[in-house]
Amino acid sequence: MVAKTEIIYQRPESFTDVTTGYCPGCTHGTAHRLVAEVIDEMGIREKTIGVAPVGCSVFAYRYFKMDFVEAAHGRAPAMATGIKRVLPENTVFSYQGDGDLASIGMAEIMHAAARGENITVIFINNAIYGMTGGQMAPTTLPGMITTSSPLGRDVELAGYPIRMAEILSNMDGASYIVRRSLHNAANIKKSKKAIRLAFEAQERGLGFSMVELLSSCPTNWKMSPQDALDFVADEMVPVFPLGDYKVSSVLESLKV
Repeated sequence: MVAKTEIIYQRPESFTDVTTGYCPGCTHGTAHRLVAEVIDEMGIREKTIGVAPVGCSVFAYRYFKMDFVEAAHGRAPAMATGIKRVLPENTVFSYQGDGDLASIGMAEIMHAAARGENITVIFINNAIYGMTGGQMAPTTLPGMITTSSPLGRDVELAGYPIRMAEILSNMDGASYIVRRSLHNAANIKKSKKAIRLAFEAQERGLGFSMVELLSSCPTNWKMSPQDALDFVADEMVPVFPLGDYKVSSVLESLKV
């Protein structure tokens, strides 16, 4: 008798067969998979349009099997706004890092949220500029060593980390603003639920939604992958507390 094999985990349909270019241990791949799984489970791939940023995920359009466009540095929310207004029946999301979103793109993300644009933003916060050499980012922790802060971030000179979930939750146009983390299996599961609710917010026309994901960068942090995950849990979470910062009452009823 031949034993029956049950497949319980496989490559999402929304992924291409292209191997990503991310460093070993980087959690961009985890975030990508969660987005792809949610899109598959919601059955919205054929109508979804993604907007890729400038940063480590600049080639995200190679990895997702759906329509994708490339935005100039920081302009993903503006491009997503234009696409959604022209194609309101489509599901539109941007995928951005902390330098792209919270530095050069600060104006775009703030005004997209203020206007209540009905788009979804996946925000990867790894506290550093990953692609360009490991410089200090808007989210770099106090005392954290980077290539542009070799003695550690001095808050008297460079200011404090910017907490985007807290800031955007004050925007009247925002419907769903949460912060999750990718440092272990339990939090990855919570992150997937949050991404699902963010897309649900858009499907219901509730306005702007953003899921901030605390992510690791072993290469630029000069750590092993496991040490980098521990750094997220031990050092990043206290500075960037996980939680729901703004949730529409409509979405509250969908929580599981």
